[in-house]
Amino acid sequence: MTDNDSSLSARATALLLAPLCALLLLVLIYPLLTTAWTSVYDHGLTLRGYRELAQSALFRLVLVNTLIISCTATLAALLAGYPVALHISRQTARRRALYLILVMMPFWTSILVKSFALGVVFGSHGLINHLLAVLSDGNLNFAMMYNRIGVIIGMLNYLLPFIVLSVLGSLLSLNPKLALAAETMGASPLRIFWRVTFPLTLPGVLSGGFMAFTLSVGMYITPALLGGRRDMMIANLVDFYTRQDLDWTLASASAIVLLAISGVVVGLLGAVRQFGESAGTRAGGRS
Repeated sequence: MTDNDSSLSARATALLLAPLCALLLLVLIYPLLTTAWTSVYDHGLTLRGYRELAQSALFRLVLVNTLIISCTATLAALLAGYPVALHISRQTARRRALYLILVMMPFWTSILVKSFALGVVFGSHGLINHLLAVLSDGNLNFAMMYNRIGVIIGMLNYLLPFIVLSVLGSLLSLNPKLALAAETMGASPLRIFWRVTFPLTLPGVLSGGFMAFTLSVGMYITPALLGGRRDMMIANLVDFYTRQDLDWTLASASAIVLLAISGVVVGLLGAVRQFGESAGTRAGGRS
């Protein structure tokens, strides 16, 4: 390729990417820069927002709540999603496609609508508690909504497809001859899973886990609709500072802290993916 052709190709690429770059600048970069500036400017440059956050018992409580809820929801999604992905990976191509459609169905409905629907199913007068009341003659009724359990259920419904798709990709990339070789050597199915399948799919597990944690850290609607007063997360605190406290500096500082947490997790996700790719390359070279 000549220098002239290379220049034309670069110009064509730039023209194709220009609308996307302009859109990102308008709806992502500019709001982020505005938020960062507001967090350090209040009639002059100041670190009041970050200083008050560091001294605020409410912010520390909400930060701990956010981390605990996000870790719990991520762990629950991994425990529920891995068996689903493992089952789907063992199906024929046609049946696998059908199962993937079922996995993706939660994306077809707004998270707001799903949150209200979960209240109908898991609420104190919902379908499950109504069934328990019928079976126990009215003696059983579990509080599964408007508390920590409700938040985890709502997050699990949202995060499960991300875990299933991430783990399924790792499972489908495995060489089936590895399990066959282990079985030939006398390994039981459980031993094959723990010594062969799970270690080789660990990059997919970690990738899905970091992705789920990043999504759950910024949750707003689910804890607002399905949680209780003790289940406030950072996104809900930002809403409180902007709409009730009317302190935009403090709200912006909280948003930047949330962005920093998400950035760290995204960085770890990138490191995990790079490690998985390098491990796959080394394994391919040895084979």
